[in-house]
Amino acid sequence: MKYFSYLIMICIFLSCKEEVKQNPQYVESAIEIKEDRYNVGFLIMDGVYNTELTAPFDIFQHTIFRDSIKAMNTFLIAKTKDVVTSFEGIRMLPDFSYREDYPQIDILVVPSAEHHLDTDLDDEEMIAFLQKTDKEAQYITSHCDGAFVLAKAGLLDKAVSTTFPSDIDKYKKMFPHLNVRDSCLFVHDGKYITSAGGAKSFEASLYLTEVLYGPKIASRLAKGLVIEWDLSKIPYVFIE
Repeated sequence: MKYFSYLIMICIFLSCKEEVKQNPQYVESAIEIKEDRYNVGFLIMDGVYNTELTAPFDIFQHTIFRDSIKAMNTFLIAKTKDVVTSFEGIRMLPDFSYREDYPQIDILVVPSAEHHLDTDLDDEEMIAFLQKTDKEAQYITSHCDGAFVLAKAGLLDKAVSTTFPSDIDKYKKMFPHLNVRDSCLFVHDGKYITSAGGAKSFEASLYLTEVLYGPKIASRLAKGLVIEWDLSKIPYVFIE
Protein backbone atom coordinates (compact mmCIF):
# COMPACT_ATOMS: atom_id res chain seq x y z
CA MET A 1 0.00 0.00 0.00
CA LYS A 2 2.85 2.39 0.89
CA TYR A 3 4.54 1.69 -2.47
CA PHE A 4 1.24 2.26 -4.26
CA SER A 5 0.80 5.65 -2.52
CA TYR A 6 4.30 6.75 -3.59
CA LEU A 7 3.52 5.68 -7.14
CA ILE A 8 0.32 7.77 -7.15
CA MET A 9 2.22 10.80 -5.84
CA ILE A 10 4.90 10.47 -8.52
CA CYS A 11 2.26 10.22 -11.25
CA ILE A 12 0.51 13.33 -9.97
CA PHE A 13 3.82 15.23 -9.83
CA LEU A 14 4.78 14.28 -13.38
CA SER A 15 1.31 15.12 -14.63
CA CYS A 16 1.42 18.57 -13.03
CA LYS A 17 4.91 19.23 -14.35
CA GLU A 18 3.86 18.31 -17.89
CA GLU A 19 0.80 20.55 -17.61
CA VAL A 20 3.02 23.47 -16.58
CA LYS A 21 5.36 22.86 -19.51
CA GLN A 22 2.44 22.88 -21.92
CA ASN A 23 1.40 26.29 -20.65
CA PRO A 24 2.65 28.90 -23.17
CA GLN A 25 3.71 31.09 -20.25
CA TYR A 26 6.20 28.44 -19.14
CA VAL A 27 9.74 28.83 -20.42
CA GLU A 28 12.73 26.96 -19.09
CA SER A 29 15.58 29.05 -20.48
CA ALA A 30 18.82 27.28 -21.22
CA ILE A 31 20.80 30.49 -21.77
CA GLU A 32 24.02 30.87 -19.80
CA ILE A 33 25.28 34.39 -19.18
CA LYS A 34 29.04 34.15 -18.79
CA GLU A 35 31.12 36.86 -17.14
CA ASP A 36 33.68 38.99 -18.99
CA ARG A 37 31.59 39.03 -22.16
CA TYR A 38 29.45 41.62 -23.90
CA ASN A 39 25.77 41.02 -23.20
CA VAL A 40 23.95 41.31 -26.52
CA GLY A 41 20.16 41.41 -26.35
CA PHE A 42 17.99 40.91 -29.42
CA LEU A 43 14.60 42.59 -29.09
CA ILE A 44 11.96 40.36 -30.66
CA MET A 45 8.18 40.41 -31.05
CA ASP A 46 5.57 38.75 -33.22
CA GLY A 47 6.24 39.57 -36.85
CA VAL A 48 10.01 39.94 -36.48
CA TYR A 49 11.72 39.28 -39.81
CA ASN A 50 14.04 36.28 -39.91
CA THR A 51 17.02 37.80 -41.70
CA GLU A 52 17.31 40.93 -39.57
CA LEU A 53 17.35 38.69 -36.51
CA THR A 54 19.43 35.73 -37.62
CA ALA A 55 22.12 37.67 -39.53
CA PRO A 56 23.43 39.65 -36.53
CA PHE A 57 22.78 36.71 -34.21
CA ASP A 58 25.00 34.48 -36.37
CA ILE A 59 27.82 37.02 -36.46
CA PHE A 60 27.76 37.85 -32.77
CA GLN A 61 27.24 34.32 -31.48
CA HIS A 62 30.25 33.09 -33.44
CA THR A 63 32.53 35.38 -31.39
CA ILE A 64 32.66 32.62 -28.76
CA PHE A 65 34.79 30.58 -31.17
CA ARG A 66 37.49 33.26 -31.50
CA ASP A 67 40.41 33.24 -29.06
CA SER A 68 41.69 36.13 -26.94
CA ILE A 69 38.73 38.45 -27.39
CA LYS A 70 35.86 39.57 -25.20
CA ALA A 71 33.19 37.39 -26.77
CA MET A 72 29.43 37.95 -26.69
CA ASN A 73 26.56 36.45 -24.74
CA THR A 74 23.66 36.48 -27.20
CA PHE A 75 20.07 36.23 -25.99
CA LEU A 76 16.50 37.01 -27.03
CA ILE A 77 14.42 39.47 -25.03
CA ALA A 78 10.73 40.26 -25.48
CA LYS A 79 7.80 41.68 -23.57
CA THR A 80 6.93 38.24 -22.20
CA LYS A 81 8.38 34.75 -22.39
CA ASP A 82 5.51 33.55 -24.55
CA VAL A 83 6.27 32.03 -27.94
CA VAL A 84 7.19 34.65 -30.55
CA THR A 85 6.38 33.88 -34.18
CA SER A 86 8.45 35.52 -36.89
CA PHE A 87 6.86 37.00 -40.02
CA GLU A 88 8.01 33.94 -41.94
CA GLY A 89 6.55 31.56 -39.36
CA ILE A 90 9.48 30.46 -37.20
CA ARG A 91 8.39 30.01 -33.57
CA MET A 92 10.92 30.89 -30.88
CA LEU A 93 11.13 31.30 -27.12
CA PRO A 94 12.56 34.50 -25.60
CA ASP A 95 15.27 34.00 -23.01
CA PHE A 96 14.15 37.02 -20.98
CA SER A 97 11.17 39.30 -20.54
CA TYR A 98 11.84 43.01 -20.14
CA ARG A 99 8.99 43.04 -17.64
CA GLU A 100 11.14 40.94 -15.33
CA ASP A 101 14.78 40.75 -14.30
CA TYR A 102 17.23 40.47 -17.19
CA PRO A 103 20.99 40.95 -17.63
CA GLN A 104 22.43 44.39 -18.23
CA ILE A 105 22.51 44.91 -21.99
CA ASP A 106 25.78 46.18 -23.45
CA ILE A 107 24.64 45.91 -27.08
CA LEU A 108 20.99 46.01 -28.09
CA VAL A 109 19.97 44.71 -31.51
CA VAL A 110 16.60 45.80 -32.88
CA PRO A 111 15.65 43.69 -35.90
CA SER A 112 12.82 44.85 -38.12
CA ALA A 113 9.29 43.60 -37.48
CA GLU A 114 6.04 43.61 -39.42
CA HIS A 115 4.44 46.43 -37.43
CA HIS A 116 7.40 48.73 -36.81
CA LEU A 117 5.76 51.38 -39.00
CA ASP A 118 2.41 51.32 -37.22
CA THR A 119 1.13 49.59 -34.06
CA ASP A 120 4.54 48.83 -32.53
CA LEU A 121 5.18 52.56 -32.40
CA ASP A 122 2.26 52.86 -29.98
CA ASP A 123 3.69 50.26 -27.59
CA GLU A 124 4.62 52.53 -24.70
CA GLU A 125 6.09 49.68 -22.66
CA MET A 126 8.49 48.70 -25.45
CA ILE A 127 9.45 52.33 -26.06
CA ALA A 128 10.19 52.73 -22.35
CA PHE A 129 12.40 49.63 -22.48
CA LEU A 130 14.38 51.14 -25.36
CA GLN A 131 14.82 54.41 -23.50
CA LYS A 132 15.94 52.62 -20.35
CA THR A 133 18.42 50.42 -22.24
CA ASP A 134 19.83 53.43 -24.06
CA LYS A 135 21.10 54.85 -20.78
CA GLU A 136 23.55 51.99 -20.20
CA ALA A 137 24.17 50.26 -23.53
CA GLN A 138 27.46 50.82 -25.32
CA TYR A 139 25.88 50.27 -28.74
CA ILE A 140 22.36 50.14 -30.08
CA THR A 141 21.87 48.74 -33.56
CA SER A 142 18.83 48.50 -35.79
CA HIS A 143 18.21 46.70 -39.05
CA CYS A 144 15.70 47.69 -41.72
CA ASP A 145 12.62 49.28 -40.10
CA GLY A 146 14.00 48.80 -36.60
CA ALA A 147 15.15 52.40 -36.98
CA PHE A 148 11.51 53.51 -36.76
CA VAL A 149 11.14 52.31 -33.17
CA LEU A 150 14.49 53.83 -32.20
CA ALA A 151 13.35 57.12 -33.70
CA LYS A 152 9.99 56.90 -31.92
CA ALA A 153 11.84 56.43 -28.62
CA GLY A 154 13.82 59.60 -29.35
CA LEU A 155 17.14 57.77 -29.48
CA LEU A 156 18.08 59.10 -32.92
CA ASP A 157 17.12 62.75 -32.40
CA LYS A 158 20.75 63.85 -32.45
CA ALA A 159 22.14 61.07 -34.64
CA VAL A 160 22.41 60.48 -38.36
CA SER A 161 20.57 57.31 -39.38
CA THR A 162 19.18 55.20 -42.20
CA THR A 163 16.61 52.46 -42.73
CA PHE A 164 15.19 50.08 -45.35
CA PRO A 165 15.72 51.75 -48.76
CA SER A 166 12.09 51.68 -49.90
CA ASP A 167 10.96 53.11 -46.55
CA ILE A 168 13.31 56.10 -46.53
CA ASP A 169 10.57 58.48 -47.66
CA LYS A 170 8.16 57.21 -44.98
CA TYR A 171 10.94 57.54 -42.42
CA LYS A 172 11.63 61.15 -43.37
CA LYS A 173 7.94 62.02 -43.40
CA MET A 174 7.24 60.39 -40.03
CA PHE A 175 10.35 61.89 -38.39
CA PRO A 176 11.07 65.12 -40.32
CA HIS A 177 13.50 66.35 -37.66
CA LEU A 178 15.94 63.47 -38.21
CA ASN A 179 19.15 63.62 -40.25
CA VAL A 180 18.63 60.71 -42.66
CA ARG A 181 21.02 59.21 -45.18
CA ASP A 182 20.25 56.93 -48.08
CA SER A 183 22.42 55.20 -50.72
CA CYS A 184 24.38 53.46 -47.97
CA LEU A 185 24.21 50.09 -46.24
CA PHE A 186 24.52 51.45 -42.73
CA VAL A 187 25.28 54.54 -40.69
CA HIS A 188 27.43 54.66 -37.56
CA ASP A 189 26.93 57.73 -35.41
CA GLY A 190 28.17 57.54 -31.83
CA LYS A 191 26.63 54.51 -30.13
CA TYR A 192 24.03 54.01 -32.87
CA ILE A 193 24.37 51.82 -35.94
CA THR A 194 21.35 51.76 -38.23
CA SER A 195 21.33 49.54 -41.30
CA ALA A 196 19.32 49.03 -44.48
CA GLY A 197 18.58 45.52 -43.29
CA GLY A 198 17.92 42.40 -45.33
CA ALA A 199 21.01 40.38 -46.17
CA LYS A 200 23.06 43.53 -45.58
CA SER A 201 22.40 43.05 -41.87
CA PHE A 202 25.44 40.75 -42.04
CA GLU A 203 27.66 43.64 -43.15
CA ALA A 204 26.41 46.00 -40.47
CA SER A 205 27.04 43.34 -37.82
CA LEU A 206 30.50 42.51 -39.15
CA TYR A 207 31.26 46.22 -39.04
CA LEU A 208 30.55 46.34 -35.31
CA THR A 209 32.84 43.35 -34.74
CA GLU A 210 35.57 45.20 -36.64
CA VAL A 211 35.02 48.24 -34.41
CA LEU A 212 35.27 46.07 -31.28
CA TYR A 213 37.88 43.50 -32.30
CA GLY A 214 39.71 44.79 -35.36
CA PRO A 215 39.74 43.74 -39.04
CA LYS A 216 41.41 40.34 -38.55
CA ILE A 217 38.72 39.02 -36.22
CA ALA A 218 35.97 40.48 -38.40
CA SER A 219 37.46 38.77 -41.45
CA ARG A 220 37.66 35.44 -39.64
CA LEU A 221 34.04 35.73 -38.55
CA ALA A 222 33.04 36.53 -42.13
CA LYS A 223 35.04 33.63 -43.51
CA GLY A 224 33.35 31.25 -41.10
CA LEU A 225 30.01 32.23 -42.66
CA VAL A 226 31.38 32.31 -46.24
CA ILE A 227 31.00 36.09 -46.51
CA GLU A 228 33.38 38.29 -48.49
CA TRP A 229 34.35 41.08 -46.10
CA ASP A 230 36.32 44.19 -47.01
CA LEU A 231 35.18 47.33 -45.19
CA SER A 232 36.88 49.55 -47.78
CA LYS A 233 34.37 48.31 -50.36
CA ILE A 234 31.27 48.87 -48.23
CA PRO A 235 29.15 52.00 -48.82
CA TYR A 236 28.57 53.22 -45.28
CA VAL A 237 28.56 56.47 -43.35
CA PHE A 238 30.63 57.09 -40.25
CA ILE A 239 29.99 60.28 -38.28
CA GLU A 240 33.00 61.45 -36.33
